[in-house]
Amino acid sequence: MANTSSRTLRLLSLLQTHRFWSGPELANRLEVSERTLRRDVERLRELGYPVDSSRGTEGGYQLGAGATMPPLTVEEDEAIAMVVALNGAAQLTAGPLAEASVSALSKVVQVLPPKLRRRAEALRAVTDDSPFAEAPTVHADVLATMGQATRDAERVRFSYLARGGASAGEQVRRHVEPHRLVTVGRRWYLLAYDLDRQDWRSFRLDRLSEPMGTRSRFRPREVPGGDAAAYVRKGLSRTEIGTSLRVLVHAPKDEVEEQISRWATVTAVDTRTCRVEMDGRQARWAAFGLGVLEAPFTVEEAPAEVIELLGRWGERFSAAAAGR
Repeated sequence: MANTSSRTLRLLSLLQTHRFWSGPELANRLEVSERTLRRDVERLRELGYPVDSSRGTEGGYQLGAGATMPPLTVEEDEAIAMVVALNGAAQLTAGPLAEASVSALSKVVQVLPPKLRRRAEALRAVTDDSPFAEAPTVHADVLATMGQATRDAERVRFSYLARGGASAGEQVRRHVEPHRLVTVGRRWYLLAYDLDRQDWRSFRLDRLSEPMGTRSRFRPREVPGGDAAAYVRKGLSRTEIGTSLRVLVHAPKDEVEEQISRWATVTAVDTRTCRVEMDGRQARWAAFGLGVLEAPFTVEEAPAEVIELLGRWGERFSAAAAGR
């Protein structure tokens, strides 16, 4: 049996569905006697929640109109973390999923204690999203279904909008073992083992529809290289990545990772030098990433537009520094 506090919260959660619960049904869900249930209901009433009840063979309980959620008990850093995370989810996605993130954020803010609510609302009010590219629409049911199947190691079937090859633009059916969900830029990808092709594949979730679990479990395979995110990035086409470059940085790997590891892969060459590989949706994003480095670097491979942009930025920054 749960302790009194957690049981009371569980009772409130069930009543907030605003359906009518018979006494025996509610007691069974809470795994308590009907006598204990009546005491828990009285406790909710003492806390100010209007719980309506009726007696007799068809008696039961229902939460009355005007009931509200109690304040959410969290620390200040936890409240800020939730606001930032839900804001990030809204920015990373588009369409219904972004709207759901905004809706969830509003509900979380409403049940924060007054002091934390004011701080969270202030953070939302002064924060603007300035993405480098639009986020493709990923439906919430697709993300939820694929996330659960990946966690539970369950094979899934889905329809996929093919790009390239003879079937370009057509919906094809796929049967896979989902391994990991990966974000690259503002896009979601599924890394999975394709059972029809007997090979690893990555699938964009915004092109995926009608996912269905098969109730068939599998033993997870080892992804080539051991790093799901690196495997997905490596397999993306140039049109999907947008911009890809490689530079030699004249600084130790650990120092460079502290500055740029969120956006790039850093590999040690020796104790004083490392190599940075970076993908970006736009040339200016790649240039910005290099600008964060506080060390000299040599471009080994980059599109002409990135080289040109670095030159223009270098001239402009030099002119600005000389004019001081």
